[in-house]
Amino acid sequence: MNKVEIYSSDTCINCIKAKEYLEEIEVNYIEYNISRDLEAKRELISMGYMSVPLIVINGEHVLGFDKKRIDDLLD
Repeated sequence: MNKVEIYSSDTCINCIKAKEYLEEIEVNYIEYNISRDLEAKRELISMGYMSVPLIVINGEHVLGFDKKRIDDLLD
């Protein structure tokens, strides 16, 4: 089973699209919303990122909503 996490924010359109896509393909994920969770924001920055969505699939990072890369990592 894949471990999928997504760092998102309330105002990020690509975050919404990424979550909708994961739900569409029936992938369970854990969401960390940096708009509401300061610790999640700190984690994102500590990984070297300043933008969302950041999708972590089995330890591999996908910055932005890259459907092909998401699909490749989920196979």
